Amino acid sequence: MKVIDTKIPDVKIIEPQVFGDERGFFMETWQQKKFEKLVTGKPTYFVQDNHSKSKQGTLRGLHYQTENTQGKLVRVISGEVFDVAVDIRKNSPTFGKWVGEYLSGENKRQLWIPEGFAHGFYVTSEEAEFVYKCTDYFNPKAEHSIKWNDTSLNISWPIKNTPPILSKKDMGGHTLTNIEEDYCAR
Repeated sequence: MKVIDTKIPDVKIIEPQVFGDERGFFMETWQQKKFEKLVTGKPTYFVQDNHSKSKQGTLRGLHYQTENTQGKLVRVISGEVFDVAVDIRKNSPTFGKWVGEYLSGENKRQLWIPEGFAHGFYVTSEEAEFVYKCTDYFNPKAEHSIKWNDTSLNISWPIKNTPPILSKKDMGGHTLTNIEEDYCAR
């Protein structure tokens, strides 16, 4: 696998090696020893896999948990999304900064988003299937949302003419500056 640094050092783009021929392709999507050596530099364990399917124009996020914070290894198996990670670690030199990356079934790229980041994605294709591994269990009581269009973040979402499709929770998200101190990941 090839690991590519982003403007936030802890967030990494991962390009798996793909072996293809007239029959199709094969790739290793995750291998613990390589992941720990090349990406995190420490023991990393995943406890939950998730899979979502969304139609074009759907924006999910920016989600984070105040308990059971999750590192996520995300990828798209069909379609394309613009995936975003926002650093909400209160003592981080990159607090409030974001990284965005196009992930698709075609480019097969993955994004490693460690604990302490808010995460979201916008579907740019007709539909997209999004899968991800998590380092902790989902805790719905501790999940929160930052507004996708928070002006203090100034995320360059690739949204054209139509407003994004949002869940009720995401419509009611907070701004980064309104997140109480104990909401920020440590």
